[in-house]
Order: sequence, then structure tokens, then C-alpha cells
Amino acid sequence: MAHDWFNLDGKIALVTGTGTGIGAGIAKGLARVGADVLCHDIGDQGKATSEEIKAMGRRSVALSADLSKREAQDGLVADALKAMGRIDILVNNAGMIRRAPAVDYSDEDWDLLLEVNLSAPFRLCRRVGKLMIEQGGGRIVNISSLLAFQGGILVPAYAASKGGVAQLTKALANEWATKNVNVNAIAPGYIATNNTAALRADETRSRQILERIPAGRWGTPEDIAGAAVFLCSDAARYVTGHVLAVDGGWLAR
Repeated sequence: MAHDWFNLDGKIALVTGTGTGIGAGIAKGLARVGADVLCHDIGDQGKATSEEIKAMGRRSVALSADLSKREAQDGLVADALKAMGRIDILVNNAGMIRRAPAVDYSDEDWDLLLEVNLSAPFRLCRRVGKLMIEQGGGRIVNISSLLAFQGGILVPAYAASKGGVAQLTKALANEWATKNVNVNAIAPGYIATNNTAALRADETRSRQILERIPAGRWGTPEDIAGAAVFLCSDAARYVTGHVLAVDGGWLAR
């Protein structure tokens, strides 16, 4: 029988921000190839995704934590371990965006985005990475953005935080590669999610975006899920410290 490079049977994944969009897509994608999935979000927003995963015949638990609060970040890992005993895969997907001109950008929005988009992933990586080293290995996937490569418009905190996620990914990969803990990032292009609803509703801006994407369409959460499955699988065992753009060719144009 041929080896299935992408089989995640027996692996336990913690995915943050699974209520909708990319997080939900990744959580369900990992479950489709065998992983049991801990579905995080605020309140009960991860519950529907968790129930879909259970319907696939996989184990799943919905976990709640407000990642803008540092005590909640530690509590999330504790709750995950209580629920399933270990974490083999961590996907740091939860994030926020606030749009405003830089001259008007508030300190409150800056601090909030840096906490949720960059500091929380670091603390989850630090806590879970230590567990993975102790158990002999693991996979971490951080969700960055095209704005790790470009500056964007009217999103200074988002661009700064996602650029930081890309660099954090490389720094951790350098430290943990010899420990069998692979740390990579995905930089999604323009994906049809709640975060891009305003762009898609703007007829002119949406047209401009589509004209630049060689693939000629907005991406879907499933497009990102496929990349996440690869990075979490044995097929990517020699891939670490990489920021994988999944953008329909945007950066190539």
C-alpha cells in the first residue's frame, strides 16, 4: 500500500478563530485527513465548526477564549490539554483588522491588534512549543498575510502585526528545527471572508483586486486549508521557517 503523506490520524490540533472563514476551513480540512480538532473562538462561535467535525467522525471540542486578554491565552492551552491531553498541531489563525488613515489611527486599535494578531500567537507558540519539544515534535502554522510582503492601505497595525508573525515564524523555526517542531506560516491572498466583506462590497476596489489576481477569483477558506494540511503533514517534514503565499498568483504579478 502506498504511503499516505497527508494522513493525520491520531493527531490533535488546536486551531484558533474557527467560527468562520479561514479558521473554520482549516479546522475542517485537518479533520478530513484524520485529525481531532480543538476549535477555539470567542463565546460559542466555534461550536458550529466543532459539530461539523464531529459529524465527520472525528473528536472535537469547542473552546472559548478572548485572545486580547493575556490570562485567556494561557487558559486556552490549559483547557485544550484538559480536553484532549496533548497538542500535536497548533494553527494560530485568530486575528482582527481595523481600517483608518495612519494619522488618525488610535492607540487603542493599535494595541488591540498587536495583542491579538502578534502577541497572542507568540505566547501560544511559546507554551505549546515547549510541550511539543517535551513530547518529541509537532507542527505549528501561523496565519500571516500578503501584507507581510506589502504595506497595504489604511491598515498600519494589521500590516505591522502580520509582518511580525512572518518574522516570528522564522525565529522560532531556527530554534526548534532540531527538536522536530516545524514552524511555518501561510500568507493568504484576497480570500472571501468576513474580513474582506467591505472590499468585496466596493465595486471599484473589488474589480481592481480581481484584475491583478492571475487566477481571476477571490480565494476560499478551502484554498488555505489545503496548504495547512500540507504543512502539518509528513509531506512537509523538511519544510520549516517558510512563509507560503496562497494568493492565486498575486505576488507574482
